[in-house]
Amino acid sequence: MRDRTFAPSRMLIYLVVLLVAVAYLVPLIVVVLNSLRSNEEIAQTSMIGWPLRWAFGNYLTAWSDFCVAQTCAGIRPYMLNSALVTIPATIFSTLLGAVAGYAVSLWRFRGDQWIYGIVTLGIFLPQQMRLLPWTIVLRDMGLMNTLTGLVMIHTIQGLSFTVLFCRNYYVSVPQELIRAARIDGAGFFRIFWRIILPLSPPILVVTVIWQFTHIWNEFLYGVTFTTGQQQPVTAALIALSAAVADIPQNGVQSAAVMIAALPTLLIYLIGGKYFVRGLTAGAVK
Repeated sequence: MRDRTFAPSRMLIYLVVLLVAVAYLVPLIVVVLNSLRSNEEIAQTSMIGWPLRWAFGNYLTAWSDFCVAQTCAGIRPYMLNSALVTIPATIFSTLLGAVAGYAVSLWRFRGDQWIYGIVTLGIFLPQQMRLLPWTIVLRDMGLMNTLTGLVMIHTIQGLSFTVLFCRNYYVSVPQELIRAARIDGAGFFRIFWRIILPLSPPILVVTVIWQFTHIWNEFLYGVTFTTGQQQPVTAALIALSAAVADIPQNGVQSAAVMIAALPTLLIYLIGGKYFVRGLTAGAVK
């Protein structure tokens, strides 16, 4: 027979979780519905409502037809900019973080904990504090207003998280594996390539999802260090809001927001369960 002793408390927990979920989902639902309503319908009724006539053309307009920052090509080129920044920065920061995490966890050397502490200190520094140093670096390297500059920023700053994730995962790898490989004559990179990397998919999935979503959604550096056609999609959406301030296009703007959010939504839908598994892998150690 079922134990119903805690049924009321469970119902209360479920109710609270449901209310929190609704509170988080309401803005998304409003944006989704408005992306399928015409600008005229929204202007004549309200920002909240069910579409009377489905305006799927908003997505086509948002993708390729309206003007942003004097470029009448929709958000398509800015989506490409975000991809050109996010994909290489995610790959570089993940690989470098895996190597560094492996070094400070399994190859102990003098000062390794100090290095680990300094690298992970970047997690706690606010982004605004880093703007001036990055401005000087990008200016001196001639990378202002370039996608390459953004790739460098996100690669270096992402190391704080990727090193943290990988180091905490690799400490659960038995030291006997490393000793046996050393006895067989394997060096640093051969051990990493042949032993550590095949054991790493759970934590690499975590770092890839974390970095991809963080970099894609990042706004401050994109709007500070790039202008015009070099901007990522998050900064371009703000330019779109300013461009249509006199003639509101809420339907098209909502469609543009949904298109911009689609890559990160797909990443979480596809890899969300692997993200949780990767975070808990090695937690017992």
